[in-house]
Amino acid sequence: MLIATISVAFGAAHLGTPFSRLAFCRRCVERNRLRHNRRSGVGIFRRDSSFASCAVSIILLAGKHVPFERSAVSVPAIFIRLGPWKLLLFVARVLGAPAAFAQGGPPYYTNDPGTPGNHSWEINLGYMPFLYTNQSITHMPDVDINFGLGDLIQLTFENAWLRVVNPSSTPKYGLGQDQLGVKWRFYENEESGFAISVFPQLSVNNPDDSVARGITPRSASLIIPVEFSKKLGPIDLNWEVGYNYVHTGASGWLAGVVVGRDLSKNLEVDAEFYGLGTYHPANGQQTIEGGLRYKIHPPFILLLMAGRSVQPSSNEQPHFVGYFGLQFLLPPKPFAKD
Repeated sequence: MLIATISVAFGAAHLGTPFSRLAFCRRCVERNRLRHNRRSGVGIFRRDSSFASCAVSIILLAGKHVPFERSAVSVPAIFIRLGPWKLLLFVARVLGAPAAFAQGGPPYYTNDPGTPGNHSWEINLGYMPFLYTNQSITHMPDVDINFGLGDLIQLTFENAWLRVVNPSSTPKYGLGQDQLGVKWRFYENEESGFAISVFPQLSVNNPDDSVARGITPRSASLIIPVEFSKKLGPIDLNWEVGYNYVHTGASGWLAGVVVGRDLSKNLEVDAEFYGLGTYHPANGQQTIEGGLRYKIHPPFILLLMAGRSVQPSSNEQPHFVGYFGLQFLLPPKPFAKD
């Protein structure tokens, strides 16, 4: 689930919208905003920003392309015709090689099917900067707590203390949205190592003044993603696609792919592509990062990631995103041998 990493990711962050592991996390807020799930950040989406099909487009380079309104990036027609859920099942059946739980989760935005194990804890503490031309948002820290309920279920709580900076005011500090999630790995083939999970996550505001001060979005949101993992020789692959429902705002999509391998028994390096956007209007944003996970000594794992937007930097496109933190696996025990 969480070990060592270099990554490349599609992502987004908006000022005023916390980023949660995921990734820039993922949550459409208000009209043109989207919040990243696990690994909250903050970003702003434009009508002319590109709408990327991300993981699905990378895996399925098929079908003619259908351009979106004012978008420089097109999406395979198969994605439009089948919809994300039928396409997910199609991808799962097409990719049938042996697999193991891969590189998703902190410090990346894409999640994987892995869980901590029965009555075990996985706690991630990270410093997460999202830097734009004249503004920034920082998680200081981002706190991600996961508990294993049996071997197939994970309970998740995540939040962050946020620092928001923009040219029109002094820095603002406040608590982000609570993110509550349940992951269920409902399919696992021990022979091939192929696994699938669902990971619904609800984001809600706390009874404080973060909304009034422009630190968090006004609306609650629910993301419903599906995660996959598999192994292709020495390469580990996991991908995630999901729907983001926003109570009073633009709902959208999210998709990510993480590819990586172990360089030693303690070091894992990866590449991640992550994207997210809204349907109405059709907006999207992509980022690319590199990172690593290094097993220091039970129960400590070093988590590092750095990257930027695929688009030129601006007040809407970050010129730097990162994750610098530690993972704690409790109770302490020897690291599993892959």
